[in-house]
Amino acid sequence: MKNEVPFLDLKKLHEPYTETFAEIAKETVTNAAFVGGPAVAKFEEDFAKYCDAPHCVGVANGTESMIIALDALGVGPGDEVITAANTFIATVEAIGHSGATPVFVDCESDTWLIDPKAVEAAITPKTAAIIPVHLYGQPAEMDEINRIAEKHGLAVIEDSAQAHGARYKGKRVGTLGNVASFSFYPGKNLGACGDGGAVTTRSEDLADTIRTLSQHGQSKKYYHRLLGYNSRLDALQARFLREKLVNLDRDNSNRRKAAAYYDKNLGGYGERLVTPVEKPEVEGVYHLYVVHVADRLAMLDNLKKHGVNCAFHYPVPCHLQEACADLGYSQGEFPNAEFNARHCLSLPMFPDITEEQLERVTSAVAAEIGTDSLPSTLAA
Repeated sequence: MKNEVPFLDLKKLHEPYTETFAEIAKETVTNAAFVGGPAVAKFEEDFAKYCDAPHCVGVANGTESMIIALDALGVGPGDEVITAANTFIATVEAIGHSGATPVFVDCESDTWLIDPKAVEAAITPKTAAIIPVHLYGQPAEMDEINRIAEKHGLAVIEDSAQAHGARYKGKRVGTLGNVASFSFYPGKNLGACGDGGAVTTRSEDLADTIRTLSQHGQSKKYYHRLLGYNSRLDALQARFLREKLVNLDRDNSNRRKAAAYYDKNLGGYGERLVTPVEKPEVEGVYHLYVVHVADRLAMLDNLKKHGVNCAFHYPVPCHLQEACADLGYSQGEFPNAEFNARHCLSLPMFPDITEEQLERVTSAVAAEIGTDSLPSTLAA
């Protein structure tokens, strides 16, 4: 269908950068500085400043940023790490690759963010860390999570892969735990033209360990203090990211305006369609705009007929994934996460979405909303 509303328009997002990126690529080839170096150092400095974090270390991708953060904190075999059941599998992969055991907990029934009460109930003598996920670009309840962590002597790693620039009580994500993990996958709010990631922290010692681990464990060339990783941010991606970082607040503001349009025009359907909840103490950046409907599969197909492209984030919670079967979880253990998975629908969301496109989306939803209400089995 012509003139479809895309779920995400990366081509339109990058068009204004075409000439600048071409010049950056030419300079990078001319200088033959491809990995690390001044370009990466300048981006790390800029991103740290943006996050109000003293330290930033660029790495190869978001998943490895989490793996290296866990390693730097000393988390490994015999440890347990608590995280949300309704996250992308990368969070769980990182825990698994550290040698620790993922321990899932449920999310809240309104924000879909990790439930601090469930976190505290899941703590055992083996618990070493908590990974709150800033899901969909909405910051988790960090004050309570940090209180729990301090009480039990646990590390806190922010999964900030979807939340670049989001604020909790006025503070940027990236400074709210011991360390924070970021992904710069192209579709993120701050996305590279390929893969990339970063770790931010307030601790100089942790930053030094993370940097050492990311470069084969070497503090200087050929002198290896630790067994590390080959996980470095490419200079080319650092240059691209530095250009886009300048416009991140503008792009996030546009996302918030799009979310406000959806809120206004989709907020009157009661239990037939539930829009996102943003608590007063947070400023989300709407990496995703996720609604909940009774039959998400039917809604997805029907909206496609109107030329509106949507997606699911995520259709199967982590505790029910085949890759996690050995952890011993079963259907029904985390009712909110399971409800979210059955009924979530992500509407088109990107910084340059037009009012005409937003109107088409909301009109298509109105035409297909039907009379079915969400089931009343959602946990309180």
